[in-house]
Amino acid sequence: MKRIVRAAVLSAAVLVVATGLPARAVEPVPGERTGQDLATAGVGSPVYRIPALTTTNAGTLLAVYDARPSAADLPGNIGVVIRRSTDGGSSWQGRQVLRKEDAPKGNGDPSLLVDRDTGRVFAFYSATVNQGFLGSHTGNDEDDPDVQQTDYSYSDDDGRTWTHRRITEQIKDPAWGGMFAASGEGIQLRHGPYEGRLIQQYAVRHDGQNYAVSAYSDDHGETWRTGRPVGPGGDENKTVELSDGRIMLNNRSAPYRTVAYSSDGGVTYTPFEQDEQLPDPANNGSIMRYAPDADPSDPRSKWLLFSNTANSSSRSGLTVKMSCDDGRTWSTQKLVDAGPSAYSTLTRLPDGRIGLLYERADYQHITYRSFGLKWLGGGSKPCPLP
Repeated sequence: MKRIVRAAVLSAAVLVVATGLPARAVEPVPGERTGQDLATAGVGSPVYRIPALTTTNAGTLLAVYDARPSAADLPGNIGVVIRRSTDGGSSWQGRQVLRKEDAPKGNGDPSLLVDRDTGRVFAFYSATVNQGFLGSHTGNDEDDPDVQQTDYSYSDDDGRTWTHRRITEQIKDPAWGGMFAASGEGIQLRHGPYEGRLIQQYAVRHDGQNYAVSAYSDDHGETWRTGRPVGPGGDENKTVELSDGRIMLNNRSAPYRTVAYSSDGGVTYTPFEQDEQLPDPANNGSIMRYAPDADPSDPRSKWLLFSNTANSSSRSGLTVKMSCDDGRTWSTQKLVDAGPSAYSTLTRLPDGRIGLLYERADYQHITYRSFGLKWLGGGSKPCPLP
């Protein structure tokens, strides 16, 4: 695969405040902190979709998502917007623009990643002119309007301002067609020989089939590479570092999620296998390690959390599950939203609680909720310490 180590700096952009209403409270789940609608269809934009969420080193919550002129995916004049919270999600600053270009250009499907060593925040997304994922031409010409481009923005001031870069030539094999970042949140490895590695997941299209692949950086995002795609059958996917140093890839798939494992820092993965504990209607979900800095000898190093619409037939019934054993079993689960719901993403808050951002009420809202492990365990810790 051709590797070109330069990354085009497209522009430096200061966030522009957009019109929007304050976050509206929603009915809390019993035992959890009140949630809020961060975006409502028709208020400031006809449609909002594709949530991403992270917590910065300073403890700021960043919620990023698409502002769309219609329900259609890229290509289209979609923009990426952001809201910030400095009090653990109790209140949110007004909506701002992270990236928006003049039509017919579009940017969408964001995913966030924080470099815990430098504090830099990355927002990955797709950039298009004429073609989206299914129609993108092969090749990796960064100026070709028929090639779906892989862009990201980075912030060194806690998400206030952003600089834009294009890395298509670095990470896209010219034999691939479409390629887009899997929305939600990437990871940074905390242990072992690849400690410090940044990993962002992508879906790629090759010879009419879809694959999952990791893009990774060992120099704090200056240069990026991609590993070997896993599939076919790949789609939007997430990764999590396990207590033994392996990486688990968790992939959107019906009627069950599929998983694969890497022992070389995300360069290669085992073939996909179904996890029949995780039913899925082919919807984007989220997986995270509760205590990523815990020593492997600490039982908390094996605690994982997972969110998706936990059925095989419809995007409804958003559920959070917890595993005490690196995802081998999912011993605890709690229904968050019984109604229509779709994409979701999780992050750990500075106080040890969990923040959840998801699409609610048939894509009418982007909603934030938070909860503690006690709520998830129904009154007791779901993974008790020995």
